[in-house]
Amino acid sequence: MRRALRILLAAQILLAAILLFGSVMSLSAAENAPLARGTAITDPDLLRKLDQSDALSISRLLQPERNANVPLTSDLLFASLPQLKAIPPAIDAEFDRYIAQHKAVAPSETIGGGKGFDVQLFDRANLKSAETRFVLAGIVNRMDRAYVSEESCGEIRLIYRLARFETRPDGSNVATRLPMTFNLVMKARDAQTDGSGKPVTCAEVARRWLDNGDWQGLIGSRSAPYDAMIDRIETNIQISIAAKSALHDFRSDYLLKVFKYDAATSTFEESTLENQIDRDRILADDALRRDFKAWLLTPANLREFDRGTVLIPEQYLAKAAVAPTPAGLDASSLQPEFGLMQGEGEGEGKGEGKSDPVFTDDDVVGALKQAAARGITMENIRSVAGFQRRLNDVTCSGCHQTRGIGGFHFPGVDWLTAGASNSTIVPASPHFVGDQLRRRDILTAFATGKHPDFSRGFASRPQTRGSRELAGTEYQDGWGAHCSLQNEGSGTPDKSFTSWTCAKGLTCQAAAASRRIGMCFIKTR
Repeated sequence: MRRALRILLAAQILLAAILLFGSVMSLSAAENAPLARGTAITDPDLLRKLDQSDALSISRLLQPERNANVPLTSDLLFASLPQLKAIPPAIDAEFDRYIAQHKAVAPSETIGGGKGFDVQLFDRANLKSAETRFVLAGIVNRMDRAYVSEESCGEIRLIYRLARFETRPDGSNVATRLPMTFNLVMKARDAQTDGSGKPVTCAEVARRWLDNGDWQGLIGSRSAPYDAMIDRIETNIQISIAAKSALHDFRSDYLLKVFKYDAATSTFEESTLENQIDRDRILADDALRRDFKAWLLTPANLREFDRGTVLIPEQYLAKAAVAPTPAGLDASSLQPEFGLMQGEGEGEGKGEGKSDPVFTDDDVVGALKQAAARGITMENIRSVAGFQRRLNDVTCSGCHQTRGIGGFHFPGVDWLTAGASNSTIVPASPHFVGDQLRRRDILTAFATGKHPDFSRGFASRPQTRGSRELAGTEYQDGWGAHCSLQNEGSGTPDKSFTSWTCAKGLTCQAAAASRRIGMCFIKTR
C-alpha cells in the first residue's frame, strides 16, 4: 500500500510540474546557451521557479508523500529523511581523517574553522543548520554515460547548491551560496512503462531532451516510483582553503564522496568513486599493483581506457578523494596518479631513494604495440605522456582539477543574488561547456536509432565530432585553450597531442614548467 501511494504521489508531482512549467521549458530553450541546449538546463529563472515549487527538491524526490510544500532546511533534511542518515557521519569521518593527515604533514600550520587558522575548514555546522538548505542549481542530461548501464539509458543529474538564508537587522533577507554541491543522480529511465502503458525507449528520452519541451524527459516515466529511478548521491565540498605560505602556494581542497542507493533498505550507503584509483593503497600492496597493471594493460581494457569508457574494478578504487586546486600542468603529488608512472615521485618510493612505479615507460610502449598488433587503433593515447594524462583525467579528482571552476564543473548560476558577480553568472566550467557537443551528438544518435559513440577526448581538450562550433574558442584552439608546445618547435612532437593547435594569431606558450602542454595566447615578440 505504501509503495502504491508513493507511485501515485510521484505521478501527481510530475503532472503538476508539467502543467506549471511546460510552457516555461520551451521559452527557456531559446535563452539557454547554444552549446548546452538539449543537454542541460541552466536557465536561472526556470531553476528558481522549479526550486520554489518544491517539485524537484531533494526531500520531495526522496519522500514524495511528504505533505509540506516547501524544501527542508539542512537540519531537517538529514534528520527527517532516513535515506540520508549515513551521509553526515561519513562526511564527518573524512573531515577527521583530513585534519589528522594535515597535522601529520604540516604540524606547524594551524587548521580549523574560521579566519584565524592557516588552513580554514568548511564549517560542518552548515549541514545541521536551520538557516541553510540545498537549492536547485541545474539539471544535466548524462545519457552519454549509457555505456555504464544500457538498461537505464544513462543518467539525469539534479544538481543542488548549499545556500545560507539570513534575515538582517533591518528585516531584509540575504542569501549566500556555500561551496558545496549535492548531486542526486537518477536513471534516465526505468524498466517500466509510461502513463500510456508503452515502454519508454532511450530514443524517446533523447528526443524529449533535444526538443527541450517535455518535462517527462527529465525524470522518465510518470507512473514509475522514484525508488526505481534513484541511483546515487554525489557530494563535493570545498573542505579547506589556505593562503599562500612558506609551505605552499594558495590552495583549495575539495572532498568528493559517493553514496549508492540501496533499494532494499531505502538508504544511501557509502560507495567507491567510479574510476577513482586508490593510489596509496595500490602503491603499498605489491600484489594489488601487479594485478592492476595486468588488468589495465590488457588490450581490451586499454582500448576502453583510451576512449574514456573504461570501468575500473572496485578493488582498485577509493571511497573518497580530495582534489587539490590549482594542481597545474606539471606532474606533482597533487595529481591522483602521481607515483604510478616511471620518473614520478623520485626519492619517495622503494629502493635507495628511487621510486617504484606501477607502470614503466616500457610497460606502456609494449602495451600500445600489443594493442596495435591486434588491430586496435588508439584515439587519444599514443604515447607514454598520453597514458599518464588519461590516468589522471579518468579519475573523479583528476577530472575536477582539469579546466574546472576551482574544484567544481557545475556550480550553477547564482539565481539567489540580484546582480551576481561575474564569477557566479557562469553556470559551468570550460571542460563542461566544451563537452556539450559530444553529449548532444550522443543524444542525437539515440534519438535517430543509431548506436552512439561514447568515446571522449582528454578533459583538457574536447573532441569536436566534426563540428566547428568550438573552433577559435577557449575550448578549442582559442585564447586560453590547452595546446601542444612541441607544435611550436619545443622538442619532438608527442603523437598524443599533435592535434592540440592554436588559432591563427595565437601561439602556444608554456603556462608552467611542463615541456609538453601550454596555453594559447597572443603572439609576443
